[in-house]
Parts: sequence; structure tokens; C-alpha cells
Amino acid sequence: MKKLDWLVIKSFIGPFILTFCIAQFVLVMQFLWTYVDDLVGKGLDLWVLFQLLAYASARLVPLALPLAVLLSSIMTYGAFGEHFELTALKSAGVSLLRFMLPLIIVVTGISLFAFFFSNNLLPLANLKFSTLLYDIRHQKPMVALKPGIFYSGLDGYFIKAAEKDNKTNTLYNIMVYDHTSGHGNDHVITAAKGSMTQDDDARALTLRLENGRQYREVDAKDQNETKENPYEMVSTSFGSWEKRFDLSQFILGKTDENFFKDLKQMLNLHQLFGEIDTIHIEEKNLVKTMLTYEVPYFNMKKYNFDTLKTTSNITPIPFKNIVDILNDYEKPKRVQIMEIAMNNARNIKNYTDVTARQLDYKHHDYVTHMIEVYRKFTLSIACLVLFFIGAPLGSIIRKGGLGWPLFYCVVFFIIYHVASIIGEKLAQNNVLTAFSGMWLSTFVLLPIGLFLTLKAANDSKMYSTDYYRNIIRYIFPSKTQSL
Repeated sequence: MKKLDWLVIKSFIGPFILTFCIAQFVLVMQFLWTYVDDLVGKGLDLWVLFQLLAYASARLVPLALPLAVLLSSIMTYGAFGEHFELTALKSAGVSLLRFMLPLIIVVTGISLFAFFFSNNLLPLANLKFSTLLYDIRHQKPMVALKPGIFYSGLDGYFIKAAEKDNKTNTLYNIMVYDHTSGHGNDHVITAAKGSMTQDDDARALTLRLENGRQYREVDAKDQNETKENPYEMVSTSFGSWEKRFDLSQFILGKTDENFFKDLKQMLNLHQLFGEIDTIHIEEKNLVKTMLTYEVPYFNMKKYNFDTLKTTSNITPIPFKNIVDILNDYEKPKRVQIMEIAMNNARNIKNYTDVTARQLDYKHHDYVTHMIEVYRKFTLSIACLVLFFIGAPLGSIIRKGGLGWPLFYCVVFFIIYHVASIIGEKLAQNNVLTAFSGMWLSTFVLLPIGLFLTLKAANDSKMYSTDYYRNIIRYIFPSKTQSL
């Protein structure tokens, strides 16, 4: 049986490597299509592009690996079925599950590698990719300026151009908001035409405008004038206007990775559980602070407002009727008491609302961290689940190559991917727990895989095309049959 086991493994490894490379290539092309505007025209070195593609490829492994396992398992067992090797083995007394055993061991090893990759390599790849992409995006601001969209990459300035000539860097119908004064939109510049040029060493950007107007709001107090309206609008026209910006901050450099390392996608399991413990401690501190919050004449804990600890055995503190209490005071004093009570009530409400929002944020932060925890396990389990769908499905359709196997692979992978996205979104919106949401795709596909494996192992007639043809012929007999 060792020769048979090695035959199955060798037949699987080739299609697995091929399909994994094809999946990676397709996903990387999709990545390039998404970020092409951030890469073109930046004058990037080939080494920088290679690094970016390498980090992007690593981030796409969670999608490519299950897809490769599914497609290669369908192709492998489909080829065995197409060449009647499965039929010969079953005639020799070898069951389908025994024939699947070598690949079960191999796919288990792939699943363990997937877990190691998700926990150790993927966070590092996410960190490197985010840092490098951030540096590339901030290298040349003139390339990032898109027609009809405000560009805010230059500190204190918001620039929009209706049209842009990429060959000459000429801009048309330009609007510039100057916020350097710190008083909002107090300086606006419009121009019919302009251009943006960089120095040879890319350390300065020059914005030249032609045939435009400036609208500036001037504070009269700065001019030692006293007016009913302390602000006045000054409008001036110009034939040409020029502004130089320092671009030393935009030169491609290496951003400190500590800027991104606290993001959830950049953490391994140990770090994630550490963050989750911190979230629990912060939640407890918020609740403790709210219960001990005091305003004049009021203490929430003193009057048993801790509903988590309140029991029916506690005797409520007797209060006199509020009207009787207020009648004991003169009118000015009653007004003062009512104002104090209203202020205290507002303070309590505002503090409670703020604390409730903070608790909601902490809960959402906890859920998102748990999503990342479960994500590291779902990738490895998905490889096993999809194998138990692909292997019996291949033995059923009995077709090798990339034709029908690719069709069935796309169908089940779409189900897996859509279920994963829906589950994650439902978990983020607190419709499902983080556990239920992240394992939703497994809950959907695992029964399908077990069902297919069971039926294929028992040679169920429900997978035979002749079985359905005979049923159709029995229901709708042809004229030749009736004669």
C-alpha cells in the first residue's frame, strides 16, 4: 500500500502547486489593479516594487491556499475516476476513505502550516505591507491629485482641479483652500489654469496659478480698527500666483513600523490575548468609575444604583414626598434646589451616556480582536473542510483537468468566501457572536463535506447520471420504447 499512498501524494502535489500559483497570480493581478493609481508615476525602484508584491502575495495566501486545496483535490480524484483507477481499487477491496488517507495526512500538514503562517508570518507581512504602501502613497503628492477630488496631502492646503493633463502636469479650473491661518476657510484661491512641478531632487513642489482671484477674510482687530462687523472680505485678482511647498517629508523613506504595529492585523495570538485582557480591565474600570461617580448630594452606589448587586432583600431608603420637602423652603431656596437638582441630573445623564459609549466601543474592540483570533484558526480548518468536499466530489464527477473541476471549485469557493464575509460582518455588527460569525463558513460547508464523503464512500446511486436518465425515461417514455 505504500506505493499506492505515494502515487496519490505525487498525483496531488503537482496540481496543488500549480493551482496555488495560478490563484496567487490572479489575486496579485487584482491587487495591482486596485492600487495601480498609487504606484504609477512614482519612479519606484524595482526592488521596492518587488518588496511590495512579495508582502501583498503573503497577505493573499489565506485566500489562495484553501482554493488550491479544493481545486487540486477535485482534479486528483477526478483524474483517478476518469481513468477507472477508483473502480479498480474498489474492486480490490480498497475503500474511498482508505484511498483518501494519504492526502488527509498531507492536508493536515498543510493546515498546520496555514496556522503557523497566520499566527507568525501573516502579521509581519501585514505590518511590512502597510508601512511600505504608506511610504509609496506619500512619495509624490502631484501624482495623487485626481481631477474633481480635493487633495489634502499638503499641510494646511486643500487643492482641487476640475481637469488635469498628466503629460504636462497642467491643471484647469483650480480651487485652493488655505487653512494655514488656523481659522478655517478664510483664504480661498481660484484660477482658470495652473501647473504643479517638482524640482529635480524632488524636495520642493511649485504650484503656479494663472488668471485667478483670491478671497481672504481679514480680522479688523488685527488692523487696530473697531467695526460693528469685526471681519471683512477682501477680494483681489492676479495674473500669476506662485507657492512653493517643502517636499522633504514626501521622499520615499522608511516609516517607523511602530506606527502600525498596534493594529489588530499585525498581532499574533499571544499579543491578541494580551490586548483582550487589557480591554477587559478597562471595561471593569469604566464600570467601577461609573458606580462611584459623585455629584453634590448624590452617590450612585450609596443609593443602590448598582443593579448588578441589587437584590430584592434590600430595603429602599424612605423619602418624603418631593412637594413636602420643597414646601419647607422659601421660594428663592426652592428655585435654587431645583436648579441644583437639574444640573446634577444633566451631569449624571451626560456622564452615563459617555460611559455607555465608551463601553460600546470597548465591546466592539473586544469583538474585532476575537475576530482576528478566530481568523487564525479558520484558515487551517478551511483547508481540511474543503478537502473533504473536493476529494469525494472528484470521485463523483470523474473528470480531471481544469474543466468541470474548476467549475465546481468556483461554486464551492464562492459559498465559502461569501459565508466568511457575511459571518464576519454579522459579528462586527453584534448580530452574531465572534465565534459564530467567524466559523459560519465552516458550519455551512462541513455538513456538505461529510455528506459528500459518506455518499461517495457508499457508491450512492444519487451521483450516477444513468440513475437520473432512467428515472426521466420512466416518467417520459419515448415512442420507440412504447413500441
